[in-house]
Amino acid sequence: MIHKTAVVEAGAELGEGVEVGPFAYIEAGAKVGDGSRVGPHATIFGCVEMGRECRVHSGAVIGDVPQDLSFKGGPSFVRIGDNCTMREGVTIHRGTAEGSSTVVGDSCFLMAFSHLAHNVVLGDHVIMANGAVLGGYVEVGERVFISGLCGAHQFVKIGRLAMMGGASIATKDVPPFCMLQNAELNTVIGLNVVGMRRSGMSLEDRKAVQRAFKILFLSGLNATQAKDRIAELFESGPAREFVAFIEASTRGLCGCAIQRNSGLDV
Repeated sequence: MIHKTAVVEAGAELGEGVEVGPFAYIEAGAKVGDGSRVGPHATIFGCVEMGRECRVHSGAVIGDVPQDLSFKGGPSFVRIGDNCTMREGVTIHRGTAEGSSTVVGDSCFLMAFSHLAHNVVLGDHVIMANGAVLGGYVEVGERVFISGLCGAHQFVKIGRLAMMGGASIATKDVPPFCMLQNAELNTVIGLNVVGMRRSGMSLEDRKAVQRAFKILFLSGLNATQAKDRIAELFESGPAREFVAFIEASTRGLCGCAIQRNSGLDV
């Protein structure tokens, strides 16, 4: 299952049924899980640990050194879960600090030429469309959809089930369940209703999220006041996630473009 032109160094660990295409390179120390496929001209460096049934397409480079002037060498890692797809030209860099990791959860889909900088953490089922790029230390929650040509500044947090519209930029944190406006900077335009429905979230929970969203963005309260009000109203459930997200925010929250009297379909 290894093409005769591929280079798989001694010390690389390939699981059962792994396929390696023409001119691919897998460095000593790399671990590739059962049933995975590595396409032509793809490169996997020795710091990479990849799960089962992953797909690495042509020209992808996984585990190269970080584009970070503070990088001093030493071992760091890329850890990729099961059933992930990395399409043509995807780049994922290893962590900057010694012993640190860039992490990709299970069932993530990274489309062509998307990029994960050092120490990015992706939750499960994240989708990144073509040309989307994440700076160092960005954290992305489960089932986030990042559209084509989007960018996120280093250290930004993107909450669970959020969606970034095409060519949008985030230099502040994107709360869970929210949608970032196309081709705009840090501008929320509502809730990711389609994503919440597809995830199986109940109507009751979606209505609770809608109420929390209105408190956060449309009530005139500042973020701290809104957080406290949401915490009073919701002891558990998805709406409560706004509380933890605001408390963990280090860059401030994105603003909102919709009017205070706007209705939100759930």
